[in-house]
Amino acid sequence: MLKERYLTDPILEDIKEKMVFVGGPRQVGKTTLAKSFIGSHFRETAYFNWDNPQERRKIISSEWPGNTELIILDEIHKYKRWKRFIKGTYDTLKDRYRFLVTGSARMNVYRKGGDSLMGRYRYYLLHPFSLAEMTGSKLKVQPFQELQTGHPNKYLDVLEKFGGFPEPLFSQNERTLRRWLTERNERLFREDIRDVEFIREINTMKLLSDMLPNKVGSLLSTNAIREDLEVSHRAASHWLDVLEIFHYHYRIYPFVRAPYRSLKKVPKLYLWDWSEIPNEAARFENLVASHLFKFVSWWHDREGYKAKLYFLRDSSQREVDFLVTVDEKPWFAMEVKTEDENISPHLKYFQERLNIPYVYQVLRKEGVDKFANRVRIISADKLLAGLV
Repeated sequence: MLKERYLTDPILEDIKEKMVFVGGPRQVGKTTLAKSFIGSHFRETAYFNWDNPQERRKIISSEWPGNTELIILDEIHKYKRWKRFIKGTYDTLKDRYRFLVTGSARMNVYRKGGDSLMGRYRYYLLHPFSLAEMTGSKLKVQPFQELQTGHPNKYLDVLEKFGGFPEPLFSQNERTLRRWLTERNERLFREDIRDVEFIREINTMKLLSDMLPNKVGSLLSTNAIREDLEVSHRAASHWLDVLEIFHYHYRIYPFVRAPYRSLKKVPKLYLWDWSEIPNEAARFENLVASHLFKFVSWWHDREGYKAKLYFLRDSSQREVDFLVTVDEKPWFAMEVKTEDENISPHLKYFQERLNIPYVYQVLRKEGVDKFANRVRIISADKLLAGLV
């Protein structure tokens, strides 16, 4: 088992000066990160989970142990006045305690009422395990440099099949994976969403989540979903937003920029847990998307760059799977293929139109790493192991 996770050192550095918030999907490892990897660096740690009635009473009455150094508040976003409560507690006790706040919703977005917490915290998004984290690689690249690569490794097959969430990943057992998926999705609706959102037709919303694994990597039509579920456009749109807030899926939008006529607004959807995607090609594309999503989150959350992940598609339906930008300037583009080493003409088209410094055609096939016409054609296990 790994001794640390990739966010351990950044959190330990930032928590000396401010509160640290850690968001991420259910069972991605936030509690283990907080209690074991961060808490082990403090003499005494106090952990409080809002879902526990006894601990909830202690939170509301501010019963903090006097000998503790670190206070961990888990799922506190379910408290309607959580933001005001955190602000008052931190302002009063910041010279006495360090505060680490974790939750399964996007806490940097999901705030109900109260004064701003601006300037009082750092926010990190904890992602599932990636190839780089599994192999212990350290990120060395800087923005607008050529991506560093890792060594070919054995973890790609395991990650692709079992996903990057700790329990199924480290068990590598298909029965455990099936049971884990069922239990996680049930608790997502029964506990997380119902505690924070009022959803009148929650069973229909569950049907939406059942549909989404088959829509991965395709243009997402809210109107088509509305028709399939026989609900209003407003309801379908709201449910997609809620599922995204609770880290079931994320959306990538087209890069809208001259000098080409781009597709506007319509996103593509990917899942945080790609293991439940039935189509092999879509699952592999989602795995790559999630590695890039983790990569841009690192540059944004840790380094402060305005890094973003897009895809490319124009009005003539030329498309490239992914584009990473910094300050809205293209850094690198990536097309995902299973085995085809023939360079995608769309990749070359956008490379020239947008003057993209680096372009990659990433293959599921092993043992490939070559340049052809300014495009690097490379195996996924080698390229992804060099990210974060």
